[in-house]
Amino acid sequence: MATESDEEASRGERTRRLIIETAMRLFREWGYDRTTMRSIASAAGLSPGNAYYYFPSKQHLVQHFYTEIQAEHRQRAQAALTGRSLASRLAGTVHAGLDTMTPYHAFAGSFIKIAIEPGSPLSPFSPESAPSREASVALFREVVAGSSTGLDDRLREELPELLWLAYLGLTLFWVNDSSHGQARTRLLVDSAVPLLVRLLRLTRLPVLRRPTADVLAVLRRVRG
Repeated sequence: MATESDEEASRGERTRRLIIETAMRLFREWGYDRTTMRSIASAAGLSPGNAYYYFPSKQHLVQHFYTEIQAEHRQRAQAALTGRSLASRLAGTVHAGLDTMTPYHAFAGSFIKIAIEPGSPLSPFSPESAPSREASVALFREVVAGSSTGLDDRLREELPELLWLAYLGLTLFWVNDSSHGQARTRLLVDSAVPLLVRLLRLTRLPVLRRPTADVLAVLRRVRG
């Protein structure tokens, strides 16, 4: 039997979900910049105070949205993670991410415009974005860890974060992809992933071990 606290929690979650869904609709119709927390509250039939109770700012709302996107991405990627081939695991996981983002393509550009501003809390590199960033890197870590594809051990350790960075670049390409269903982005994934995996395998060759170590050392210094 549901208790009063259970009903309260359920009601709170419905309100939270209503705010998020309303915000996504307004972002799609008006764009991110023109949408305010007050307009979201009004469109959801809530008082501004009620909306602010759940999300202190529009940025907090978007961060919660990022977290949900990552959770859905992981769920969609599970089928791709059953195999052992790095190419199939990686391509399947990236396609799962694109599937997750597809409903938001119409207004994703407005997010990108804000996210690339230096110091923006919506930047994927910001402290505020740490939970969603860590979730995404963790997913790519799972992609690599479950693969039977031979890689240089040092590269295997650094690869998940490098794949996450490449995924950010792909997302930028996807945002600007006007082809039907972002077909060009899908083609890029299917063409580039097998090539990337072949190149990664080559890092095990003795002649490439030192250059690989040097590149990883540079990346570590840049990353700080």
